[in-house]
Amino acid sequence: MNRLLACSAALFLTCCAATAQNPDSGAATAAATPAVTTTQAAEIAQFQRIEDSWSESVNRRDQYGLELVLSPMFVDVSANGDITTRNQQVVQVISRDDKTLSLTQRVITVRMLGDIAVANGTYTLHHKVNSTQVDEKGVFTHVFERIHGGWICINSQRTALLHGESNAKSKKQSNAEMPFHVPLFSRTDKSGSQ
Repeated sequence: MNRLLACSAALFLTCCAATAQNPDSGAATAAATPAVTTTQAAEIAQFQRIEDSWSESVNRRDQYGLELVLSPMFVDVSANGDITTRNQQVVQVISRDDKTLSLTQRVITVRMLGDIAVANGTYTLHHKVNSTQVDEKGVFTHVFERIHGGWICINSQRTALLHGESNAKSKKQSNAEMPFHVPLFSRTDKSGSQ
């Protein structure tokens, strides 16, 4: 009986010691699980300031300002599929003949994944195409990395919206019952013929 009591006490003390060494293990697990998507004002405002700095650097042809926002490992995939690095982006900005070029970006959502953040939003790029003024509107995904307490962009992907695409999408109604509708595996007409 004494042996059973001694073993129980030893097991109890071992568990207490393990808990004392890591008292917040439940909170650490909860903190390690990132939010899927955030629309909280603090994160949106923080990344909107970064996007504004990026846009202002492009609009003012500010090489230094652009280098502060873009990582040396930065890769950009433009709306037309061109892939460029940070150095190529800087050269394009400072040597651009188009004096009317202006960029505006608006952050819609931010996903925080530890030292990585993914910002999604909309953009408008006003520029010349064959001496004609064009307003290219689209959506972007920017991937940021936290470095020395600040955020720098490591990857950018832009998708231009076609003129009239938003109107066509609102008029066209899908008969899919679920998202990611695959026509080959869906029900056919309601009469039962397949």
